[in-house]
Amino acid sequence: MSTVFFGIAIASVVWGIISAVVMASYVSRRGHKISILFFRLLILKYIHQYYEITMQEDGKPGAWFYSYISAMNLALVCAIIGAVLK
Repeated sequence: MSTVFFGIAIASVVWGIISAVVMASYVSRRGHKISILFFRLLILKYIHQYYEITMQEDGKPGAWFYSYISAMNLALVCAIIGAVLK
């Protein structure tokens, strides 16, 4: 049973990575410089920039922001459940 939760956690992490890359691409199209070399270190900065840009444009955070937050929370919960069941 724990294998199922670990599988869901891994799938959620992959979806979170996809969301982060899409947000970084959006930030890049808005004129902000993206460092490919330090992408993993600066991803939280890019997510915050995405949040700020979409708040200024629409008055609410973009859908990819919620997608990232949901995916990472689901990954955390499933990893904890999988570890407890193991």
